[in-house]
Amino acid sequence: MATAGNGSYDFRRSSSQVNWPLVVLLLLLGVVLWRLFDRYQLSELHDPEAVERPVMARGDLAEDEKSTIELFRRASPSAVHITTLAVRRDAFTLNLLQIPQGTGSGFVWSDKGHIVTNYHVIQNAQAAKVTLADNSTWDGRLVGVSPDNDIAVLKIEAPPSRLTVIGIGSSADLQVGQKVFAIGNPFGLDQTLTTGVISGLGREIESVTNRPIRGVIQTDAAINPGNSGGPLLDSAGRLIGINTAIYSPSGAYAGIGFAVPVDTVNRIVPELIRKGRVERAGLGVQIAPDQVMRQLGLKGVLILGFSEESAAEKAGLRATRRDPETGDVVLGDRIIAIDQYPVEDSEDLLNALERYKVGDEVTVTVRRDNTERLFTVKLQAVE
Repeated sequence: MATAGNGSYDFRRSSSQVNWPLVVLLLLLGVVLWRLFDRYQLSELHDPEAVERPVMARGDLAEDEKSTIELFRRASPSAVHITTLAVRRDAFTLNLLQIPQGTGSGFVWSDKGHIVTNYHVIQNAQAAKVTLADNSTWDGRLVGVSPDNDIAVLKIEAPPSRLTVIGIGSSADLQVGQKVFAIGNPFGLDQTLTTGVISGLGREIESVTNRPIRGVIQTDAAINPGNSGGPLLDSAGRLIGINTAIYSPSGAYAGIGFAVPVDTVNRIVPELIRKGRVERAGLGVQIAPDQVMRQLGLKGVLILGFSEESAAEKAGLRATRRDPETGDVVLGDRIIAIDQYPVEDSEDLLNALERYKVGDEVTVTVRRDNTERLFTVKLQAVE
């Protein structure tokens, strides 16, 4: 190797000795070999003779599949998609705008255009649009609501020819293990069918008014946000409940859904259509706050007074009064039972009376002067 006089390497002499044509030839040869190798690999992966595979014969559908398909075909036209709207004023034009607020499900109750859904679906909404199975959309007008039962009725002006009324079943004879089918619009996906079984009966959930809804159906049919208000059907395609809630820490389906039983729906909806509200059955009494009873160390519901034309007063019950001679307060009757239902506080009284209709007769057990007395009271309509 040549070196300069000072012992350092002479790069100029070294670079002049590189055989550049040979270097270029080797690079080109490497590229050619790489392309040939790559093409060889591709030829191993690809098959130019590949064709579509023949379709296997399916055979007939299973009987349970046929029945599910037929059930959905018959029942799905009864299900509707509900979009709730909020009214806002445009900041620049000052025009009123309808802004989508949420979605839910419902079903056709009558050929007069009555639509049933959950109260919480339309709660706080200022308007609602109802989309039928044929994709026609109609303005929904509010007919009536029962927040305690989470039921609401809307009305649309669709002709009867466009309306498929749902068939009504019964929830009194349901059994755990029965097949059920839920139709609704989860996450805005309309006309969705999910299946499952009744996994529990006689459940109790809380309404938006914090009042208990009793006799609720528990199911493992997938119920997700947007399913609320939609129909829960039995295997005959009859309505047996309104899908209303799920139990889930995450807010999505976790295997436990709840439906308001159809027997409750069938009792409440006609009343909402007739009057726009539900008449509650009551005794016509004014009662003491539970806190007062706790302070007195007493159980039951103390009658403070009576409403006008009180059924309880007519039946002979006594209200709290002041003794005209001594001026002392004389406690009135304490209600401790309605028929076979014990009453320890005001919530018990409301829950017991909720089982009855206006005009029903009940036996009211009261405690008066340390003795129990029974009175027959014909229940009246109360606010």
